[in-house]
Amino acid sequence: MEMEQFYYDNKIVKKFIYATILFGVVGMLVGLTLAVMYLFPNMTDGISWLSYGRLRPLHTNAVIFAFVGNAFFAGMYYSMQRLLKARMFSDFLSNLHFWGWQLIIVAAAITLPLGYTSSKEYAELEWPIDIAIAVIWVVMGINMIGTMLRRRERHLYVAIWFYLATFVTVAVLHIFNNIEIPVSGLKSYSVYAGVQDALVQWWYGHNAVAFFLTTPFLGLMYYFIPKVANRPIYSYRLSIIHFWSLIFIYIWAGPHHLLYSALPSWAQNLGVAFSVMLIAPSWGGMINGLLTLRGAWDKVREEPVLKFFVVAITGYGMATFEGPMLSLKNVNAIAHYTDWIVAHVHVGALAWNGFMSFGIIYWLIPRMTKSKLFSNKLANFHFWIGTLGIILYALPMYVAGFQQASMWKQFNPDGTLTYGNFLETVTAIMPLYWMRAIGGSLYLIGMLTLVYNIIMTIKVGDTIEDELAQAPALQRISSNRLSGEKFHSWLERKPIQLTILATIAILIGGIIQIVPTIMVKSNIPTISSVKPYSPLELEGRDLYIREGCVGCHSQSVRPFRSEVERYGPQSKAGEFVYDHPFLWGSKRTGPDLLRVGGKYNDNWHFNHFWSPQSISAGSIMPGYKWLFDNKPMDISLTQKKMQIMVSLGVPYTEAEVANAQAALRTQAVSIEKSLENDPDFVKSYEDSKKAAAAKGEKFVPMNEREIVALIAYIQRLGTDIKVKETSKL
Repeated sequence: MEMEQFYYDNKIVKKFIYATILFGVVGMLVGLTLAVMYLFPNMTDGISWLSYGRLRPLHTNAVIFAFVGNAFFAGMYYSMQRLLKARMFSDFLSNLHFWGWQLIIVAAAITLPLGYTSSKEYAELEWPIDIAIAVIWVVMGINMIGTMLRRRERHLYVAIWFYLATFVTVAVLHIFNNIEIPVSGLKSYSVYAGVQDALVQWWYGHNAVAFFLTTPFLGLMYYFIPKVANRPIYSYRLSIIHFWSLIFIYIWAGPHHLLYSALPSWAQNLGVAFSVMLIAPSWGGMINGLLTLRGAWDKVREEPVLKFFVVAITGYGMATFEGPMLSLKNVNAIAHYTDWIVAHVHVGALAWNGFMSFGIIYWLIPRMTKSKLFSNKLANFHFWIGTLGIILYALPMYVAGFQQASMWKQFNPDGTLTYGNFLETVTAIMPLYWMRAIGGSLYLIGMLTLVYNIIMTIKVGDTIEDELAQAPALQRISSNRLSGEKFHSWLERKPIQLTILATIAILIGGIIQIVPTIMVKSNIPTISSVKPYSPLELEGRDLYIREGCVGCHSQSVRPFRSEVERYGPQSKAGEFVYDHPFLWGSKRTGPDLLRVGGKYNDNWHFNHFWSPQSISAGSIMPGYKWLFDNKPMDISLTQKKMQIMVSLGVPYTEAEVANAQAALRTQAVSIEKSLENDPDFVKSYEDSKKAAAAKGEKFVPMNEREIVALIAYIQRLGTDIKVKETSKL
């Protein structure tokens, strides 16, 4: 049989590896900075673009899409070419994918600190960047499928199945979650409202973890574990069961993020049922990976790469056991909104994604530079200090989560909350936050060790060039099933049919859960007393979103005695019908704010935003001094925002839209007058007028500044529904 010569494209792999390393350092540095901010909340006092609320989504996006994403692309481009015995379909598309993705990351790194965010977790980027992501993702998909169609290997190996499922599902999730109406070049509103928005977001959010952080890395596991160990995968049959059951079941599990919320019970229960079922396929994959190493444990002891892989797969098994357990309602009642979830997420990210990425990098670079790794000792040091870092990060967060939950729910014999002041639960876990920062520091030291080791390996090795290969051309055979050929064997040589079946498998769960919630109005009953936000409150809500307040505060009261006593009556679906987007949050570093309106006067909020510690000693909330700056709030888009809200079903009248700015000014002036009840405010206000005059600056009245709008929004929260007096937060 005549052999064909061709070249594997190693240069595109090199580019993605270098990007992985660069953004890994950046993402982890930002994460460590955030951990330190818990200890020193005002370390960036007055610098808006370095505030916690704006940096947190930068950290998650940098780690997920920049570090982990580039690692997946590097491993995929390397493995796919060798599994298919073909160069990638198009060098142009490969490079367009690389540079397009890096430009998206840079756009995120610029816009998120500037406050341009949709607030949706793992989907914070605004609409122009969302469009760019969709385009570049399709470019990658075309390149993948084009390569499959010109392959020289008849059957598609299991790793390819996972790559295909990743491409299809991420595209569906990203597009449907980010349907939004633009207000301006970098501002939009989700077309979904309240409960509907929450369901779509966590259908996306949970499955972003499933299909961006899990399925692609399972594909890499199926390629690199057998390759490094020089052993076949433990069970071909188990890989088939693992793949199809995982992609079908995973897509249903999103509602377990919304247990005890205003989401209809049937949707919550579906999420729980399928989440529990996820244990089987997840552990099937873990077992398949670990048992591939049976009889190779001597090699594991000697080979740093395999050490990273073993801990990665173990971390995957731990996280995928814990996830279904957290979906059980009695466990979720304890863990949700606490640092337990932070620990859970980081076990997956640091161990599974991080260690798999490190192992792949350590294995690929020496082979592409035709050299040996500069130092196995440094790689082993990285392994051990990274493992210690994971332990010192996760364990304190588990303890913090248990402590938070127990303190939040504890009552005195007379029926009052033992810890009625939320701040008591924050100060109690500060030592654990110190330990978390130490663990993160150790993990980062390991990452920097990798940087040095890889740089030295590249220095002594050859330049990374395209690799000559040869393989016989693929002989055409009938597209029908051959005599005795099993269905899945036939499917493995039909990439289009495989893609279609995978698409059907992932669409079923989404359709059954989401369509009834959006289309059947009885699922979201309205409440007559709930009215749209005033123009000033709408602007204040956008400021709340801009500053990332949702990263620390929830707006969802669960039906527990402790929460009802602390915050007021449980949330009702009809309360959120005008919320585009929803702001239920997923972590309580501070108290729930759903019913905070009217609990404190305007002066309290004014002083609290300026210096939280002056109001609540020991608070770890940063100040927001830029909201008080001597510059007018931008209200040029207020009417357009209201018009878009009307198109989304919010019942503003034409007169309300036309008179938006006048109504905004009237409400702002009333808040300024209420602030004048505080003599300290009057004195500092007069002093600032004199200071502006001395500098020759135009003085902007307080009623035109951003802080007034944010106070208006906070004071509105929960006031549409009459609540009994509850304990102070």
